[in-house]
Amino acid sequence: MNIIETHNIARRYIMGSEIVDALKSITISVKKGEYVAFMGPSGSGKSTLMNIVGCLDTPTSGQYILNGQDVSNMGENALAEVRNKEIGFVFQTFNLLPRQSSLENVALPLIYAGYSKADRTEKAMQALKNVGLENRAHHKPNELSGGQRQRVAVARALVNDPSILLADEPTGNLDTKTSYEIMDLFDQIHSKGNTVIMVTHEEDIAEYAHRIIRLRDGLIESDRVNTNIRKARAFISSQPEQ
Repeated sequence: MNIIETHNIARRYIMGSEIVDALKSITISVKKGEYVAFMGPSGSGKSTLMNIVGCLDTPTSGQYILNGQDVSNMGENALAEVRNKEIGFVFQTFNLLPRQSSLENVALPLIYAGYSKADRTEKAMQALKNVGLENRAHHKPNELSGGQRQRVAVARALVNDPSILLADEPTGNLDTKTSYEIMDLFDQIHSKGNTVIMVTHEEDIAEYAHRIIRLRDGLIESDRVNTNIRKARAFISSQPEQ
C-alpha cells in the first residue's frame, strides 16, 4: 500500500519579476513502512518536496495523495488537521519550547488532538520512555544535551502515532557520535513498522535509509534502493566516549 503518491507535482514561486521553478515534475510513491532519504544540493528542491509531503505547502500543479486522501488543493485549516494526524516532524533545530519541560513539549500535539490532561501525560511519558528519556521528563531543553533534545523532538513527533515520521536534517546540529545514536534510534523506529522520510545533504546519513531519492534542479535525478545500508550500532561502539 502506498502511503505517499505524487503525480507530476510542480511548485513555482513568483518573487517580484523572477519566477522560480523549485519543483518541475515530481512523480514518486512511498509504501507504508519504507525508510526513504531525499538528497540533493542546496537549491535542488528537496526542502520544497519535504514541505509538500509534510503538508506545509501545496503544489502549484499536479496531485498529492497522502494515505488515500488528495491533499493537493486543501486550505490551511484542513492541511493543519492532516499534519497533526498524519505526520510527525523532527527538525534540525529541535524546535522545543524553552520554558516547557520535556514532558510538556512531547504532550503538545495531544492538546490539539483533544486528549485529556491525564491521557496526555500518560502518552507523553510513554513516548519519552520509548526514546530512553523518561528520567529527563521534567528537565527543560537548556538542561539537556543536543542528543537528548533531539530525542525529545522524536518523542514529540511520534506521540500521536502518525503515519509518517518526517525528519529534516535531523543530525545537522549534532556531533558525530550523537548523530550515530540518533540514527540508531531511527533504525529502531523503522523496525517497528513506521514510515520514515529523511531530508539530508549528508551522504553518510543518507546511507542509513533503505531507499535514496536524489533531486537536482527540481527534478528527480535518481531513485534507488540502497544495497549498502549503514547500521548505526556498529559505529556507536567505535566512537570514543566524550
